[in-house]
Amino acid sequence: MALRGAAGASIASVSSSFFARRRTPIFLSIPHHFTLKPHNPPSYHPNTLPTVPICRPGFQCQIRAISQAAAEIEVSKKENEEQSPRDWKIKMLYDGDCPLCMREVNMLRERNKNYRTIEFVDISSDDYSPQENQGLDYETVMGRIHAILSDGTVVTDVEAFRRLYEQVGLGWVYAITKYEPIATIADAVYGVWAKYRLQITGRPPMEEILKTRKTKGEVCKDSNTCKK
Repeated sequence: MALRGAAGASIASVSSSFFARRRTPIFLSIPHHFTLKPHNPPSYHPNTLPTVPICRPGFQCQIRAISQAAAEIEVSKKENEEQSPRDWKIKMLYDGDCPLCMREVNMLRERNKNYRTIEFVDISSDDYSPQENQGLDYETVMGRIHAILSDGTVVTDVEAFRRLYEQVGLGWVYAITKYEPIATIADAVYGVWAKYRLQITGRPPMEEILKTRKTKGEVCKDSNTCKK
């Protein structure tokens, strides 16, 4: 019993000595050359704070949207004016309602940006004027392609395409159609296309188109406003 008591006293003494040395918390026993500094968020001077425009739903946003739309319309008008040169060498009369025709028109218009020798006139537009285009009315021009040279000469069919392509550096495409019998054959092929192009493109017959256009013209004349 005495031995057990001595052993217990010895263990208690060692334990007491260990915990006495560890009274200082572990996390506080950091070397003196390490210092903890609180993180402070960056400060901004009132005059240097970034400003972000905020458009909240309401009247101001509507005004801004209207202004932006008006600006886009002006840009579009300016681009159209740039694509219609004053000193044109040939005028192309095209049907803007014909999807297949518009592919070729858009290609020529894109190339014309560098040459600026073609003026494009959409005969399907409400503003189309036969008086400004050698008296060519809508029905006549719808029958086949027409182009007007700067001296007033009217050309049709494949010759019109040849003249147009020559003005944008693609004269070689139709160059062979200058010679017989290729010229006659080319005109005959185009004639078939022109005759059936409305059916091919899924559009109503010419009579129905003319009737619709006439009705629309009468409505526009009475109200002074054309709505598509």
